[in-house]
Amino acid sequence: MAVLKVLKVGGEGGWDYVTLDAETGRLFVPRSTRVMVLDLAGKGVGEIPNTAGVHGVALAQDLDRGFTSNGRANTMTVFKLSTLEVLKEVKTTGENPDAILYDAATKQVFTFNGRGQNATVFDAATLEVKGTIPMSGKPEFPAGDGKGHVYVNVEDTSELLAIDAKALKVEARWSLKPLVDPTGLAMDVANQRLFAVGGNKLMAVVDARTGKILATLPIGEGCDGAAFDPGTGNAYASNGEGTLTVVRGDSKGHYVTVSTIPTKKGARTLVVDEKTHRVFLPAAEFGPAPEAQPGQRSRPPMVAGSFQILVVGAGN
Repeated sequence: MAVLKVLKVGGEGGWDYVTLDAETGRLFVPRSTRVMVLDLAGKGVGEIPNTAGVHGVALAQDLDRGFTSNGRANTMTVFKLSTLEVLKEVKTTGENPDAILYDAATKQVFTFNGRGQNATVFDAATLEVKGTIPMSGKPEFPAGDGKGHVYVNVEDTSELLAIDAKALKVEARWSLKPLVDPTGLAMDVANQRLFAVGGNKLMAVVDARTGKILATLPIGEGCDGAAFDPGTGNAYASNGEGTLTVVRGDSKGHYVTVSTIPTKKGARTLVVDEKTHRVFLPAAEFGPAPEAQPGQRSRPPMVAGSFQILVVGAGN
């Protein structure tokens, strides 16, 4: 696998979790104040406006709806998936909604609220709040099996939570140590395996039934995203240092790193197209970082108009 092409997208604003609608071949890319909707060639096909501090997008094809988590507004925007028409904006029950997930089994949307240290659960059809689930820490990224089981990393406690989506309660809390500061999470539903990635350059492979850590593997620095492709059996970690780690299990259930693919510095999140088995990673060019103020971290500015999406795959 290698970078096959670079989609020159441009536009202002940072980015976070990119989402793919494989049925229509559309990418949903959060850009701070709105969500850009692109085809797989990087051409704009629409936009979801007024999503202040947007982090993620969840899709409910069965309801013809999409949902965005608006971190600065403390809201969720609901739109019609087929037309991209905005239908409603609703308040979350916790501050800074970050990652977002749709559970098809219960037809519910979960926003994972970072500062609120909880999750808001909405009825995806009526948009009523069904409940609030305390996290006892800062939730990061979720994964689900589509059958009523939802999992989420808790960054500041280095834990993985198992949630009963029907009962709206945490069923189990599992330690992810030696992995710390967990960020991205992905799931191999068929084999009940979870792939959690952390700030200390590790991926943990976890049994989703017991919480047992089956393997830990080295990944790159600055990872913020994990993905799994059931068609190839590959698990991915997108590393902000500019690499993509590929992990695979063998017939005996042992997991190994099969390759490390050069990408681009800052390409820290990703999404997999399960039809083509290609990986899409947002990235950009950055200028020199300004001098940091005491007690603060200095971030380099993004070069205007340089936003792009890398396409990684095995063929032309």
